[in-house]
Amino acid sequence: MTDKRHTIVYWTGFCVVMALLIAAPLVLPEFWRRFLTEILIWGLLAMSSDILIGYTGMVSFGHSAFFGLGMYGAAAALLMVAPPNLLLALIFGLVAAALVSTFVAYFSTRLRDIYFAITTLIFSQIFYVIIFTWTEVTGGENGLSFRRPALGIPGIWTTPFTSETLHWFVLAVVAASYLILRRITQSPFGMVLQSIRENEPRTRAIGYPVERYKIMAVMLSGLFAGLAGVLYAIQNRFAAPDFVFFLISGEAVIFNVMGGIGTLVGPIVGAGTFLLLREFLGRLFGEQFPYLIPLGFIFIVMIIFLPQGILGFARRWLNR
Repeated sequence: MTDKRHTIVYWTGFCVVMALLIAAPLVLPEFWRRFLTEILIWGLLAMSSDILIGYTGMVSFGHSAFFGLGMYGAAAALLMVAPPNLLLALIFGLVAAALVSTFVAYFSTRLRDIYFAITTLIFSQIFYVIIFTWTEVTGGENGLSFRRPALGIPGIWTTPFTSETLHWFVLAVVAASYLILRRITQSPFGMVLQSIRENEPRTRAIGYPVERYKIMAVMLSGLFAGLAGVLYAIQNRFAAPDFVFFLISGEAVIFNVMGGIGTLVGPIVGAGTFLLLREFLGRLFGEQFPYLIPLGFIFIVMIIFLPQGILGFARRWLNR
């Protein structure tokens, strides 16, 4: 009965949150509408990194490469085809992210702990330098600008994106990604990943090919990070090398820590909290003051007093 009650409570909460997010663009002003859409996109990036950090116990600083290559893959598709094709942008972005994540996974998963993290960081910097210097193809420092594709299937039905329809499209993709990742983490494959996190030598001793599972985890994580990059490119109609820089990976880790590692939903909450705090402090102190300083103090306080993140604290409080 307890499991059944928890399931009912979970799906009720999920439906309520979805209803609020669906209705949000109808009542929010333009800026906050776009801001909420951006939170969802960054939340998807953070959720993808949670597959490694929270479920496999592997801290990755290479997600900026997957995110950025997803952006550039989408940009290539949108610049090559006229009129711009949404489906082609999604395919190109996902293929680019999948290829890069496979390459990174093959080499980096041979290492463990801090050595894995450093290797992924090095790979992200390699791709950053390539994109920054290959001006003829990537636009170099100036990046690439392109038109936003229409929503629909070319030749059958299309309609231009508005801020409302773009929000609903992003919400549908993020919600579907969450449900897919939730199902994966609860599957036997997900249980093995969690076993690797808890005790890798024992997981290997009982016969599981640990390296193969870790490679698949990195590829899966990179694929959804690339999907976030595609969505960001479509929203902003721009791809730039700054999004391949390792600081983007660092922010994804921060989102996980703030929201709650190993929860999938927590990273989205963490992304929203971080971006809202940054926006609020930026408006409060202005551009002249380094508002990241108070944001850093807030983050330190959260690590000390909320080590399980916002979602972990909420769970403890509700279970009293």
